[in-house]
Amino acid sequence: MTSTAAGLSALEHKLNHDLSLLELPSKSWVPQRMVDGRPVYDTVVVGGGMCGLVALACLKLLGIDNIIAFDRAEEGREGPWVTFARMRTLRSPKQLTGPALGLPALTFRAWFEAQFGEEEWEKLNKIPRIMWMDYLVWYRKVLDLPVQNRTEVLSVTHHAEGILALRIARHGQDGEETVYARHVVLATGRDGLGAPFVPPFVQSVDRKFWAHSAENIDFEALKGKRVGVVGAGASAMDNAATALEAGCGSLDMFVRRADLPRINKFTGISSQGVVNGFAGLPDEWKWRFLHHTIGAQTPPPRDSTLRVSSHANARFHLASPVLAFEAAGDEVQLTTPKGTYTLDFVIFATGFNVSLEARAELESFADNIAYWSDRYAPEPGTENLELSSSPYLGPGFEFQEKVPGATPGLNHIHSFNYPATLSHGKLSGDIPAVSDGGKRLARAIARNLFVEDREIHFQNLVAYDVPELQGDEWVDFDASAAEEQSA
Repeated sequence: MTSTAAGLSALEHKLNHDLSLLELPSKSWVPQRMVDGRPVYDTVVVGGGMCGLVALACLKLLGIDNIIAFDRAEEGREGPWVTFARMRTLRSPKQLTGPALGLPALTFRAWFEAQFGEEEWEKLNKIPRIMWMDYLVWYRKVLDLPVQNRTEVLSVTHHAEGILALRIARHGQDGEETVYARHVVLATGRDGLGAPFVPPFVQSVDRKFWAHSAENIDFEALKGKRVGVVGAGASAMDNAATALEAGCGSLDMFVRRADLPRINKFTGISSQGVVNGFAGLPDEWKWRFLHHTIGAQTPPPRDSTLRVSSHANARFHLASPVLAFEAAGDEVQLTTPKGTYTLDFVIFATGFNVSLEARAELESFADNIAYWSDRYAPEPGTENLELSSSPYLGPGFEFQEKVPGATPGLNHIHSFNYPATLSHGKLSGDIPAVSDGGKRLARAIARNLFVEDREIHFQNLVAYDVPELQGDEWVDFDASAAEEQSA
């Protein structure tokens, strides 16, 4: 395919015109706050990937423009798309509008057709992963979203009423800096409130023998090697396929279940009802929906599975949970109920866990952040560690306190990442409904900012004195009649 720069330029012009027709972005309206002579951001977003960009865009369109995002990665490498995501294409259907915020000219389809034409769009099956990153880079540019790359948030603490202090470090620069914000949004992805998970018995084994699927892996070094993959989800398939395509000698995939799941439950009932209604469910119904979904598990995409099974040296081991994992000289031995396998390297595609105390951004608040386990006791037989360790969030994705009043400022920190799913549904971790999630988040922040500044806004109301009428637009009939009679 040959890209057409002129087409993209025309699309950008159309997008800007569409925004002007809608009077977007709205005019700036949030009063500037100062701390020790330094300006305070209305919102700081931690993370400049897809969710971070959507959060910035939604805030900006609402007229909240004193905002910024910090991301550790270099520009163009935010999020998983060109780092540890290893699928060939996105798993979502190409037509989903994702982060477009209801603006046709902001969709991936519009971006693609502007460069390659409608005929190429019709030929396209699913969106290539690298191309999706290119689209997000354009999205950031065309909306002029403020992201500072190579900047890490080291801590977030309560500074004063309504103000949070963020300690940041800029890669390549000495020292640290403190910036202030009224709200902080954690747009930190799949592991946004914790870290990659591996079974405890794995952690004592030398790291030269294993990696988590979300880490950097030198697949070229696996050429000719005996590789194992633990797990059977989409990430497991993608990593297995990447190892096979890099020329590994053999690939053994160890699957805990006796069969692979076949049906993607939550996707099957996706609708605007789920998007808008899930957050309104009573807690027991939220739990019921997610417990059933997790229990059924999400199947890996058919394309990803075929990408693995098409290799003659790939072997699937079902009903094979890992019982032991030990180094043996220059090899490792992995044991399942079916036997012991000698391998050179193992990739654990075993997901992530929520561990608030492990997140530097939340260290000063972690002890008092409410989990679902603090607010809801599931019925016997429906217990689930993943769900119970989810944060119990408010209507704007804000954290809640276990003990009210013990951690001021906590409700100004928003969990706009995958662990928010039990409280809000799939609005902050996947492509399909991320615009809806961003709008819900931004409206909640806008509401809070206005309420906190109500005295200033009322003073502005009282002081406003621009006349609409000049006094010469009408005549008082009774007064003029009286003047005529007196004359």
